Amino acid sequence: MQRLLNEFLESFRIALTQIRANKMRSVLTALGVIIGIVAVTLMGTAIRGIDRGFQNSLAMLGDDVIYVQKWPWGGVEDWWNYANRPNVKPQDAEALSRIIAHTPNSLLEIAVPVVARGASVKKDDAKVSNVFTIGTTGDYARISGAEYKEGRLFNDTESNAGHEVVVLGYDVAEALFPGGSPLDQKVFVGGHPYTVIGVFAKQGEFLGLFSFDNQVVVPLKAFQKYFGTRRGAELRVKITDKTKLAAAKEELTGAMRRVRGQLPGERNNFELNESQAFKAQLDPIKQGIAMAGLFITGLSLFVGAIGIMNITFVSVKERTKEIGTRKALGARRRSILLQFLIEAVSICLIGGLAGMVVSYGLYEGVQLKWPDFPIEFSPDLVLISMLVSVVTGIVSGFAPAWGASRLDPVVALRYE
Repeated sequence: MQRLLNEFLESFRIALTQIRANKMRSVLTALGVIIGIVAVTLMGTAIRGIDRGFQNSLAMLGDDVIYVQKWPWGGVEDWWNYANRPNVKPQDAEALSRIIAHTPNSLLEIAVPVVARGASVKKDDAKVSNVFTIGTTGDYARISGAEYKEGRLFNDTESNAGHEVVVLGYDVAEALFPGGSPLDQKVFVGGHPYTVIGVFAKQGEFLGLFSFDNQVVVPLKAFQKYFGTRRGAELRVKITDKTKLAAAKEELTGAMRRVRGQLPGERNNFELNESQAFKAQLDPIKQGIAMAGLFITGLSLFVGAIGIMNITFVSVKERTKEIGTRKALGARRRSILLQFLIEAVSICLIGGLAGMVVSYGLYEGVQLKWPDFPIEFSPDLVLISMLVSVVTGIVSGFAPAWGASRLDPVVALRYE
């Protein structure tokens, strides 16, 4: 065991001496590995970022909220069936909440009506267009996890009376009141005056498609007074235990059929949507990115491995007489094999470390330029990259190292 350790240390010393003696060649050889490691790391960072961004977006939608709507999220086959469904009405929330309250051990907590449309929000000469305008009740606070930069949501009294008050999204408040507080100020939503009573804290975007900071929330009755609800509404139903989502959806289906007065055997004329439905749509995209990334990284590492194998063969040829001398003096095949194998692995490790530095620099650059961009650099990627580097070195260096260890010392000593 001690002899093997000594051989390993001696081989490592020789490998480092050769790398230092041929710095430029070693750098060019490691370049393929550097590119491969950068590709591996960035692909892992991107996939982890997609997962993190997706989970953050689901958290904004609420993973303990079921959405009762006319249309399903995603593609539909029987379009006319959905088009002919009656709209979900805001008053359905009251009937549904009563059923929930009278159901023993219900998995549902409360139903909250939500109506929405796009509208402009204006303050003096400042204006924000296409703002997502929500009308709801005071119970909205029970289903929304949003925090407040300042102020509050309207209470039940303001909601039931239809007071013209509004809570602004972060970006809307910044655009209309840069550097100042909008509380108790008047703004015009869709041309109608509202008093600002709160501002949401910054929430971000949903999958890059919709910004939660470009919205305003007003009492439902104030919304109905100016905008109406002809387009229908949605009901957001909070569940008590998100681990029992399937059972909660089954209970909600029965309750909604009672609200709609549907007879046994009739097809549901409403849809239950939940945030996890987006996962089924995102998974194929993520798998496609992973497969493409695997191909690109595999190709990069393959090219790097060929480069290392080639340079190791060259090194063996250059040092054939040295190999013959060492074997004539009693060096074992194992010692020669270790010498060239460690040299190949060392070049790969140097390339791996350089690739990690480049990847981390790119990661920090993206974070500095786009702080909200969902990417995640994990320590696991460092270990994976180093492991890939070692495996690449072993695979690419084994054939030339094995050939060097099998050389006949007499033939090697006569090599010119």
